[in-house]
Amino acid sequence: MANITKKVSWSSRGDESGGGERTPLLNGSEEVRYTRQLSGDGGMFHIGRLSTVDLEEDMTSDEDAGCPKEIPHNEKLLSLKYESLDYDNSENQLFLEEERRMSFLGFKCLEISRWVICGLIGFLTGLIACCIDIAVENLAGVKYFVVKQNIEKFTEVGGLSISLILWAVLNAAFVMVGAVIVAFFEPGAAGSGIPQIKCYLNGVKIPRVVRLKTLVVKVCGVICSVAGGLAVGKEGPMIHSGAVVAAGVSQGRSTSLKKDFKIFEYFRRDTEKRDFVSAGAAAGVSAAFGAPVGGVLFSLEEGASFWNQMLTWRIFFASMISTFTLNFFLSIYNKKPGDLSSPGLINFGRFESDSVAYNLYEIPLFIVMGAAGGLLGALFNILNYWLTIFRIRYVHRPCLQVMEAMLVAAVTATVSFAMIYFSNDCQPLGPDQSEDYPLQLFCADGEYNSMATAFFNTPERSVRSLFHNPPGSYNPLTLSLFTLTYFFLACWTYGLTVSAGVFIPSLLIGAAWGRLFGILLASITPDGSIWADPGKYALIGAAAQLGGIVRMTLSLTVIMVEATGNVTYGLPIMLVLLTAKIVGDYFVEGLYDIHIKLQSVPFLHLEAPATSHWLTAREVMSAPVTCFNRIEKVGTIVDVLSNTSTNHNGFPVVVPVAASDDMGKVCGLILRSQLIVLLKHKVFVELARSRLTQRKLQLKDFRDAYPRFPPIQSIHVSQDERECMMDLTEFMNPTPYTVPQETSLPRVFKLFRALGLRHLVVVDGENRVVGLVTRKDLARYHLGKHGLEEMQLAQT
Repeated sequence: MANITKKVSWSSRGDESGGGERTPLLNGSEEVRYTRQLSGDGGMFHIGRLSTVDLEEDMTSDEDAGCPKEIPHNEKLLSLKYESLDYDNSENQLFLEEERRMSFLGFKCLEISRWVICGLIGFLTGLIACCIDIAVENLAGVKYFVVKQNIEKFTEVGGLSISLILWAVLNAAFVMVGAVIVAFFEPGAAGSGIPQIKCYLNGVKIPRVVRLKTLVVKVCGVICSVAGGLAVGKEGPMIHSGAVVAAGVSQGRSTSLKKDFKIFEYFRRDTEKRDFVSAGAAAGVSAAFGAPVGGVLFSLEEGASFWNQMLTWRIFFASMISTFTLNFFLSIYNKKPGDLSSPGLINFGRFESDSVAYNLYEIPLFIVMGAAGGLLGALFNILNYWLTIFRIRYVHRPCLQVMEAMLVAAVTATVSFAMIYFSNDCQPLGPDQSEDYPLQLFCADGEYNSMATAFFNTPERSVRSLFHNPPGSYNPLTLSLFTLTYFFLACWTYGLTVSAGVFIPSLLIGAAWGRLFGILLASITPDGSIWADPGKYALIGAAAQLGGIVRMTLSLTVIMVEATGNVTYGLPIMLVLLTAKIVGDYFVEGLYDIHIKLQSVPFLHLEAPATSHWLTAREVMSAPVTCFNRIEKVGTIVDVLSNTSTNHNGFPVVVPVAASDDMGKVCGLILRSQLIVLLKHKVFVELARSRLTQRKLQLKDFRDAYPRFPPIQSIHVSQDERECMMDLTEFMNPTPYTVPQETSLPRVFKLFRALGLRHLVVVDGENRVVGLVTRKDLARYHLGKHGLEEMQLAQT
């Protein structure tokens, strides 16, 4: 495979001799900064815009080149490989006829179906969470039991190095299985999946993100990575799993298994599917944290760009069902059927109000902790950013990715063992001791090693022990060393080719330094031991650290309040998260936003860049536009769709203006997917005349082809058929959204994002097509350190 360097050629209307400032990119090529130029005709500022995308291929023979040792990468590129979802309905004649035929009862049945689907999503997501929980508990339990027996055996006779090797090998074996299935079978299942789901709900079609295969690999992968002792959690992947379940259930079929159940056919379009995916993401949060309201707010804050009241209610229903299902099945597993007291995969335990109340004078301390969380979160994100760039460049082969994951697993076990081995923090083993795997090691009889509670455990149990173990359970040195080592281990682990979340490691790091902060407060203030409860500060520290890394505010406040079961902490947690976000954002973006940017996804933020009002639709649009006539020659359509250099997905339909070479007046918009279905069914004017009995095409034919429309190359069109004509009137959207060419960028942005558009036609004063605005045209502009900056587009 030869190294291919990709360059983008830009052109600007007007004279190109302006030059323009150039800055080197990460891959050594040059970034073309846009140049403002004054054109001679109108005194208007023009911006350089994309005209063609050249792939300049430095092809050398495979014998000489082999595999590239380094893949160049630049995060200031936007990838052209990502398409948008069609959230806006195409109100063509077929759609209107179907709606007219539908009775009042039909609409009611559809509404009931939506509720049924949301219930199913919640039930299945809860079931998956239950399976993950039981599998992790059993596998981790067996592993820790075997290692504990081994350590106890060799502590007496010597030769603890054998125990270390056993622990490292067990970890590496579990992680190897998890990494192999991700790297070789479904790379889309790597990581937590939250950045991909954020992009999907933002309106970007991420390839393979909601496939059944992705779900299976995700579930198996997360079980292996958590059981393998990595610094990861199983909560993040639950959000992705819920989204995949939602995408599958709502379509009433599986394209992977080629099985169609002939149900929910009406929902086979992007509009409906995306609403259900937001319900699935919320159900995933709800199952993970036992936080149904937090799940709804997560979908609202992090995900869905478009929202309505009925959707909120249905999503809340799915979240509730998810939590209830998980509780119900876990209660049966724990031989307490009907006991619904453990709400989510992670149960922080109850914080009783009287034992850990807080005072007004502690609020400034909490805010200081929030600032510390923001700083540590920013450091975590910066380190992970550079590590991810290194991985993109050098660790791109599946075998290297698996080896790296195994190395991290072995190093995690070695570091954990070393910390436990050299720690002399021994605590008495009380009658009410809740340790699952207490290690005595070199402690006296009746005592256990305190460092082992943090390291020799699943991360969820470690978090709970930091929150609830009585004061004096940990000494400050133990917590300091644990925070330092776990911080770097978690940073190294996030981004590996395994299914894993960052929620629990972040909480664990924060809980450790938060508890340390509480212990120090108690020691330096006269009556500190009365009010400075270490468990309370561990909770605040956990919130600060997680907020500093992922930068969520509203949903995370509610998730933490629901998970702790105490609304008293609502105010301090909110203040802490807000401070962490403000401080962290000063240095770098949140972790998920960084990973979205590194994947070069055209993600649309809430608003257009602040200083972009001087830009107009004419400057940002793509032009010239490929248009079709109402009645178009089949050969022309096939040639346009087959042209790989353009690969457009939307085409304005125009009425030609007499005696003019200009673009015609816009009368509709038709999509590539619709044209492919029309070609497949050979909906030609001549055939319709000759065969009077030909079945009329219905919306069902378009839904059956969704979402994997066949490529144009798979459709055979004979030479005679190329001469036929195709009437697009019935199938095009006759009322596409249009904007005048003088519209400012923020207005275009607001219209595009709020309505979930994929194409926005730009017209002149006489309604003639002059350009087309797509997601990439808007996502190109962002506010950088030097003012408004424009990204390049590349076919990466």
